[in-house]
Amino acid sequence: MSLSNWFAAALVLVGVGGVALTSVWAGEPEGARVERGRFLVTAMGCNDCHTPLALGPNGPAPDMTRMLSGHPEGLVMPPAPALPEGPWGVIASHTLTAWNGPWGTSFTANLTPDEETGLGKWTEDEFVATLKTGRHLGRGRQILPPMPWQNAAQVPDEDLRAMFAFLRTIPAVKNHVPQPLPPASVR
Repeated sequence: MSLSNWFAAALVLVGVGGVALTSVWAGEPEGARVERGRFLVTAMGCNDCHTPLALGPNGPAPDMTRMLSGHPEGLVMPPAPALPEGPWGVIASHTLTAWNGPWGTSFTANLTPDEETGLGKWTEDEFVATLKTGRHLGRGRQILPPMPWQNAAQVPDEDLRAMFAFLRTIPAVKNHVPQPLPPASVR
């Protein structure tokens, strides 16, 4: 091998090694971060409320064509029925995406990367702040039940960032979710 060929080969190896080291120095590779986020979103049950249920041959099941898209915009909810006497405190829609209780009516958010109706324009910092503070975008209206933001606030920031990285990779679903409604006593 000539000196110039050896030098060119050494530059290629140094370049490839530098790219690999850059990934290590910057934290875990993006693929591993996204996979960690997928695991956390699944393990923390985000689909349980943010993916609408649909009636199938085996009963209600998550409609994965609308994965994490929140309350379906076409499902307009009537006023919530009055709770019966006793210890009942919550009423939910058949999709498990609309909830009514003493706080009023809340609708699960669209977590897909749709720019208009989902998290598409959110920053990673806004996502983390929302789950840490229980406020929309980390500074807006209060996040309402049944969203367990107090539990999510205990998750390390790096894991919340991994969740956000995963959410950026799922299919965007254009789905306008209604704003929360105040309790009937306030309306």
